[in-house]
Amino acid sequence: MVFSSLLFLFRFLPVAFIIYYAVPWKLKNLSLLLLSLFFYSWGEPRYFPVMLATILVNYLAALGIEKFAERKGLRRACFLIAVFFSLGMLIFFKYTNFFIENLNGLLNLSIGTLELTLPLGISFYTFQTMSYTIDVYRGKVKAEHNIIDLGAFVVLFPQLIAGPIVLYTDINKELKSRKIRLAQIEEGVKIFILGLGKKVLIANNIGALWTEVETLGFANVSTPLAWLGILAFALQIFFDFSGYSTMAIGLGKMLGFEFPENFNYPYIARSITDFWRRWHMTLSSWFREYVYIPLGGNRKGKARMYFNLFVVWACTGFWHGANWNFIFWGLFFFVFLAIEKAGFSNFLDKHRIFSHVYVLFLLLISWSLFAITDLGQLGTFFTKLFSFSGGMDWLYYLRNYAVTIVIACFLSTPLIAKMFSKVDVNWIKNAIYLLIFLLSVAYLVDATYNPFLYFRF
Repeated sequence: MVFSSLLFLFRFLPVAFIIYYAVPWKLKNLSLLLLSLFFYSWGEPRYFPVMLATILVNYLAALGIEKFAERKGLRRACFLIAVFFSLGMLIFFKYTNFFIENLNGLLNLSIGTLELTLPLGISFYTFQTMSYTIDVYRGKVKAEHNIIDLGAFVVLFPQLIAGPIVLYTDINKELKSRKIRLAQIEEGVKIFILGLGKKVLIANNIGALWTEVETLGFANVSTPLAWLGILAFALQIFFDFSGYSTMAIGLGKMLGFEFPENFNYPYIARSITDFWRRWHMTLSSWFREYVYIPLGGNRKGKARMYFNLFVVWACTGFWHGANWNFIFWGLFFFVFLAIEKAGFSNFLDKHRIFSHVYVLFLLLISWSLFAITDLGQLGTFFTKLFSFSGGMDWLYYLRNYAVTIVIACFLSTPLIAKMFSKVDVNWIKNAIYLLIFLLSVAYLVDATYNPFLYFRF
């Protein structure tokens, strides 16, 4: 798939920005819509109609909600049509074969699975369009009468594939009126370069270690190498996903939009609750706003609160993928979030060192659940983690990746960013940005290993 490489993005961006900056203001959203649709259809032309249908259904539904404001039945019908259509598309493409396979296993049937590939970014743009329709239904925003503006919001190419999840309320004013200043473009370029460096120089290099562990086979590695491997995956997925989010934020700024932050040094968290305030923040906010609070949040007693948490985290896990390991991953977090809400967070607040160790240990376990979709292999890997099987294989990999691991660990904390912010000489800062950019491009041109973990979600 072309989007598994960032080279396509580099070929696309110069032309896209030249067109976008060149057209008059009244055509900017149209140019943005057409460029985004081209970006999308280049990677997945078969599902281009799905994207258009999503835009059209939610556009008409929101207009219907507005038109039938005094007729509750019709108003609710418009709302339900949009929600069921959006969720229906997501469920059909992402979960149909999962349900068929489990039904076959449960009832000893032989129903054939469908040859489906997941439309690019469907998990993200489904949530974005649903948030728009829900907010119109709630009366939080007015229905968008310009389908071009709504379409530009839905398919905005910088964050189309992997977020951050941008709500209509985040950028609805900017869709109508935004200013693009040279200083803003310059800042966006720098943010984009930082994201590119995260993805290409850190995530790709550290991710190669986890790939080597997978290639060896979990049954053939020692306990130290198993822990070293899952540490590498934990660093890879952070720099991979946060790198793409940072690039998207930078590109958005260059287009005149302010996208919400998606990561805030999650690995310095002192509780699982704190971690989820820092990791994929736009997804956490979405589930809180559109699932947890509507279910009652913590307003209806403790029993109901824990049930609501269970629903949210089962859905969070399932959102990430149509495999049981993702559901277990979500419920794993539910258990510890519930324990912390029951009072354990007070203990963590008082014991700083323990709280960091506790979080990092649980996160490595959680990333094992996330990374390995085959439950048999997952069991083998957990056996290796806790069987204390000896071996010196880990020394070879530690020698090869020690520098990358140390750099990645430091960059996952605010220390480097604080040091960089204290540099007052602009040309030094600019030279560092230029170096990161040149190294990233050189790596992309030369390397064949360029995975993108969140691409599959």
